[in-house]
Amino acid sequence: MFTGLVETMGSIVELIDDPPGKRLRVDSELIAADASLGDSICINGCCLTVVAIDGTVLDFEAGEETLSRTNLGQLGAGGNVNLERSLAVGARMGGHYVSGHVDTLGELIERVEDPPWATLRFRLPTKYASQVAAKGSIAIDGISLTVVDADQSSFSVALIPHTLAVTTLGQRKVGDQVNLETDLLAKYVQRSLGLLDDDQLQTLKETGQ
Repeated sequence: MFTGLVETMGSIVELIDDPPGKRLRVDSELIAADASLGDSICINGCCLTVVAIDGTVLDFEAGEETLSRTNLGQLGAGGNVNLERSLAVGARMGGHYVSGHVDTLGELIERVEDPPWATLRFRLPTKYASQVAAKGSIAIDGISLTVVDADQSSFSVALIPHTLAVTTLGQRKVGDQVNLETDLLAKYVQRSLGLLDDDQLQTLKETGQ
């Protein structure tokens, strides 16, 4: 479990074909300092396991499912990624609960600069739109953010100077794809409503619940 508060940006050293997946080699002095084999690290919002350590370089394996749902397979040597170590029991909780299980890819469709701030709008598949609400939480490339507004196919977020400076969103351009994880609570609410029969749904409407 993670919080969506990015600790640092790491640099991709190499992306190696390792059928049926790929091996990612990520350089980060901070994250490698106390890393152990088997640790879970959130990379651009995707939870991966440390499989090898070489100084400040950590190796991770990404399978077909991970590569098909995330932007990790699009990365190249020299590219930056957002990194966060898993939440320690008893640690102060900021951001929101992020599982590291990316739901889908979103696309940056608009970037409005208001220096030193910026507002970004992302398109997402319609099937996930009901899980995104104004003032709700969403993780974009592993960054916990508050939704400004949302419609049936897109949503926007406002980024403060700090977020622009210390995460990859400061470098994102229109057309770039990002990893999206919607709020866990929204998923469970949608799942619960989907299991209700017509009579139960009518009762909820009549009682205003």
